[in-house]
Amino acid sequence: QVQVVESGGGLVQPGGSLRLSCAASGNFFRIYTMGWYRQAPGKQRELVATITNSDSTNYAGSVKGRFTISRDSAKNTVYLQMNNLQPEDTADYYCNLDYKRWPFSTPTTTWGQGTQVTVSS
Repeated sequence: QVQVVESGGGLVQPGGSLRLSCAASGNFFRIYTMGWYRQAPGKQRELVATITNSDSTNYAGSVKGRFTISRDSAKNTVYLQMNNLQPEDTADYYCNLDYKRWPFSTPTTTWGQGTQVTVSS
C-alpha cells in the first residue's frame, strides 16, 4: 500500500509562482513514473507533466516552458515548479504515480487527494 500526500497549493496572482510537492510512503518495491494532473471546474482531468525513474520528462503544451517537474527518488518525492502562472492554470492538481508492490507484481497506479491552485488578482 502506498500513501501519497500533496502540498504547496494556494492562491497566487497572475505571473506568480508556486511549487507543489508530492511525497509517497508505505510498502513498495519501486516507484516508476510520477506525474501531475489537473482538473479545472467543469473540465476533465488532464495531464500536466510526468517524469520517469530515469528522469525523462513530458509536458502538456500549455505548460511547457513555464512548469518544471523534478523528482528526488531517495525521498520518493516529485515536485512541480510552476512559474508565470495564469488564471487558466486554476485547478485542483493531483499527483499520480506508478509503482510495484513486489518485484514481480503488476504495476499499480495511485493518486493523491489533490491540492488546489487558484490564480487570481
